[in-house]
Amino acid sequence: MRRVSIFGATGSIGQNTVRLIEQDKDAFDVVAVSGGKNIKKLADIAKSLDAKVAVTSEDNLRDDLKSLLKGTNISVYAGRSELIDAASQTVDWAMSAVVGFAGLEISLALAQNSKTLALANKESLVCGGALLKNTCHQHGCTLLPVDSEHSAIFQALNGEDIKSVERILLTASGGPFLNASRDEMARVTPDQAADHPNWSMGKRISIDSASMFNKAMEIIETKELFDFSSDLIEVVVHPQSIIHSMVGFNDGAIMAQMGPPDMCGAIGYALYWPKRQNAGVERLDFSQLSQLDFQPADTTRFPAISIAHEVMAKGGLAGAVFNAAKEQSLDLFLEGKIGFLQMADLVAKTVKSLSSFDDQSADKMDKIIKADTWAREHVKELTGYQK
Repeated sequence: MRRVSIFGATGSIGQNTVRLIEQDKDAFDVVAVSGGKNIKKLADIAKSLDAKVAVTSEDNLRDDLKSLLKGTNISVYAGRSELIDAASQTVDWAMSAVVGFAGLEISLALAQNSKTLALANKESLVCGGALLKNTCHQHGCTLLPVDSEHSAIFQALNGEDIKSVERILLTASGGPFLNASRDEMARVTPDQAADHPNWSMGKRISIDSASMFNKAMEIIETKELFDFSSDLIEVVVHPQSIIHSMVGFNDGAIMAQMGPPDMCGAIGYALYWPKRQNAGVERLDFSQLSQLDFQPADTTRFPAISIAHEVMAKGGLAGAVFNAAKEQSLDLFLEGKIGFLQMADLVAKTVKSLSSFDDQSADKMDKIIKADTWAREHVKELTGYQK
């Protein structure tokens, strides 16, 4: 049996991972599952998978989680330090799906104690790509992407000479505002921005998708994962979300990975790699696919894409600053303090102010945390919403 852990088990990626493991329970020994405030869901998952440990990031919910798991043999932990301790248990395979910057430290702990790290936390690579990759290398951990786009690239590169790659085409659905004007986008509400036409995701990532900040993160991830220069990475809008990404080679050939918009495909690929196994994904019916549409990404209406290329050019701590500014701006949008389009403006201004740091290398966690804190405060200063 393979020893596995799922961090971020109560989120959309985590729940899909749970579903796959439930289909093949005899093959897995679940060591730890983690969640946040949704302790009812966390307790249900822990019992369903017969996990050894259930841990919530919320220290004040420790007793509530214990109560929900009373009568079981599942150990209960809570709080940040115990979350990291749980991530430090030795396993064969670990899912890192905690949302946001908080997931980076968890990914680093998992990389030190797992044979394979399935990475769904974008911030781990955007904020600390070099640090995470070095940690994986030092501890013999295989890093596998779980984002559908990066899983597609990983699959398309299988058996290929990396030197023959001419271009990477990241596909984007375009989100709910694909054809909206800037005036219309300026007036959208958080609920409208969270209404994604293709994918079922959490509220924050759905809004990031609507603004294309999610795609901007994926551009930076692509560079970090595969060591491609930024000029090789393109974004093409593909509203149907059937082609998850493409790789172009120097002989003109393009390899495209296709499938329905279901994250179980990418999760299952990482779970069973290097083999393939049925992940319960619906099969494409090509007789029902009347067309596949493509168009260039509009960087005027979606400036996050251009900001991502600026971040890659700067390197170092720019990724951490970019992510922190994005997260803080999203908080302000959700609170109704700024408009939808103001998020990109705040992030761009914060990234341009990165020269405030003398040492801009992102080789240590304390430097990354310092940059993260500075960027969040800078966004508050720009808006006048210091807390």
